Amino acid sequence: MNFTLTEIPLNYYLALSAILFSIGIVGVLTRRNAIIVFICIEMMLNSVNLTLVAFSAFLGNPAGQILVFFVMAVAAAEAAVGLAIVISIFRNKMTVNIDEINIMKW
Repeated sequence: MNFTLTEIPLNYYLALSAILFSIGIVGVLTRRNAIIVFICIEMMLNSVNLTLVAFSAFLGNPAGQILVFFVMAVAAAEAAVGLAIVISIFRNKMTVNIDEINIMKW
């Protein structure tokens, strides 16, 4: 079976994207581990990328897919900086629990 993006209805991609985004929101709001929160934020970003690619393919315009490449490049840089910050915090505080990290509070 060879499915292409045009054979699968757009609604399926949008539903999958909404589910991934919802899982990401729940993870950000409920988890206390900084790395897990970071992964959930990345999941939300990738769900938006999926939506962009789905609409791009549905409309037959490759601009959305090109935009996703730029977003992925920025996301890779953001992930590197974010993980470096988490590692730095872990080395100083010996924890990645968000409740115990209060370096931004007065």
